[in-house]
Amino acid sequence: MSAIGIDTHKGTLAACVVDELGTPRAERTFDNDPPGHRALLAWAQAADPDAVIGVEGSASFGAPAARFLIGAGCSVWEVPPQLSRRERIRTRRAGKSDPGDALAIARVTLREPDLPPVRLADWSLEIQLLVGAREDVVLEMTRVRNRLHADLRILVPGYGAKASNLTTSQHQRTVARLLRPHVGVQAELARGRLKRLRVLAGEEHALAVRIGARVEGHPLLTLPGAGSIVTATLVGEVGDVRRFRSSDAFAALAGVAPIPASSGQTQRMRLNRGGNRQLNRALYTIALSQAFHHPPAKAYIARKRAAGKTWREALRALKRQLIRTVFRLLQAGAGSLEMAA
Repeated sequence: MSAIGIDTHKGTLAACVVDELGTPRAERTFDNDPPGHRALLAWAQAADPDAVIGVEGSASFGAPAARFLIGAGCSVWEVPPQLSRRERIRTRRAGKSDPGDALAIARVTLREPDLPPVRLADWSLEIQLLVGAREDVVLEMTRVRNRLHADLRILVPGYGAKASNLTTSQHQRTVARLLRPHVGVQAELARGRLKRLRVLAGEEHALAVRIGARVEGHPLLTLPGAGSIVTATLVGEVGDVRRFRSSDAFAALAGVAPIPASSGQTQRMRLNRGGNRQLNRALYTIALSQAFHHPPAKAYIARKRAAGKTWREALRALKRQLIRTVFRLLQAGAGSLEMAA
């Protein structure tokens, strides 16, 4: 069996074919556009119509090519960057190049039996796009608030005694009154930023309503700490949860599964700083909420602390406990959301 590795970029696709021993047989670069995708398919079928294809970046620049190949009946899998990065060292090619990256991807594809499938465009991708759009608006609101705060510290020293934050409508109206007597460019810009904040708040609310409607009735909403935004983040990042063989595989993707770091007689586990950080943050939000407000979780944290764990270690342990419940609820909600879409 041979394998084809594809290294994806905005404008090009570098491909490499290896035989069953991992020896490179052919290399070529294609344009990352529809004609290039057709040329890639013809080249791959001529090399080996039964070859398994690995794509790094199948959710970004490589998404159109990967989905085109799947539509043509090819066996296509996603190659995580951390695997190809380690394999790149073994290629014994000096420096870094696109053909060398494609060779590393092809060898990983040939060797690894449990690569994740390429994520296709489906109902969960729309949820992910809405969550991402809301996140962009929230980040912009934070930026504008910070700039407005800097202006107010100069224009209205001590304004915080009358408006403790710049988030609520009540305090924004107070700030507008405080700015009325002031003239000049800085005051003008501050009033513009205050107006911009109100517009952004309306955009964020509209997106939050759309997101809530998309995940309405999802079983994950019954989990304490999982509101509509957290649920949508999990659903959008995971996609079709049925592509995961177990909750352990899901935990590895989310960066929740601890990593062995033992040596000799020292047996320990270290923190996993990899995985999908959006998933990890959503799980952290649930764990943190439960740690403060959910009695069973509060008792669990207390037991861990009594056993000598730090607060952060206890919270990580709670995240690992939650992963199985979250995985089960995602499985339960997969069918219902798909039908609703």
